[in-house]
Amino acid sequence: MRISQGRNQESVAATVAERALQPAKNLLEEVGDMMILTGKTLVSAVKPPYPYGGEFMGQFLFVLRLCWLPLMISTVAVTYGAPGLQALGFLTVLGAPDRLGSFFNLAVTREFAPFISAIVVIGVAGTAITADLGARKVREELDALQVLGGDPVKNLVVPRFLALMIVTGLFDVFTIIFGITGGVLASLVYSEPLGPFFSTFFQQSSLTDLWASVVKCVIFGAITAIVCCYKGMTASGGAEGVGRAVNQAVVIAFIGVFAFNVVFTQTLLATNPDMMIIR
Repeated sequence: MRISQGRNQESVAATVAERALQPAKNLLEEVGDMMILTGKTLVSAVKPPYPYGGEFMGQFLFVLRLCWLPLMISTVAVTYGAPGLQALGFLTVLGAPDRLGSFFNLAVTREFAPFISAIVVIGVAGTAITADLGARKVREELDALQVLGGDPVKNLVVPRFLALMIVTGLFDVFTIIFGITGGVLASLVYSEPLGPFFSTFFQQSSLTDLWASVVKCVIFGAITAIVCCYKGMTASGGAEGVGRAVNQAVVIAFIGVFAFNVVFTQTLLATNPDMMIIR
């Protein structure tokens, strides 16, 4: 009797532990599947034939058309408020308002510009991609494509992957410009001359800052494309399942972007220690 009770308790404990670890297990399995999809996408992108030219241009223009206005408004508003007005007020108290340009290079070029680009692309284009592929999945269009001899990865994932990478990298350059505009507006509000702002900005800037910011944004776009395409192509359960896939894609894409940023920033600063010097 006691042996039977002990076995029952062990079984209950094992069941509870399995249920507690199930979300982590599912997440790891999805990460593994996404890595496999990334490998297939890279191989399909360079391996002939290349039937996705029209789809690529369509996705490129689609993302560009949807994202440029939210990107501009978000960047100017965020940089004007947080690193603009608040940082300039703090620097004015310290008697160094001319150092706002240096701070803007550190804040906007290295972090704010890539993050705002990624957030806008995930929220606008990523959700649209997930919903589109999810709707095709639940309507069994992806299965029909495979039956007809088509490759969903080459025909659907690759053009979106390339389009998001290129668009997000281009957006980063414009986000830096919009971010500088926010700093200029903050300087004008405080009646500060613009000469010291641009002087310290370019004094602190380097080509490493620019290319690292663009490369980071390109990888952000790749992460967004893989996550959103994967969640869309694995959606199930009708319209409700598509909505659930969109929500999950946004959350996982944000986590992936933040995690990659930590690794990228640590590696960049470790290999370029001169970037940690404030000029």
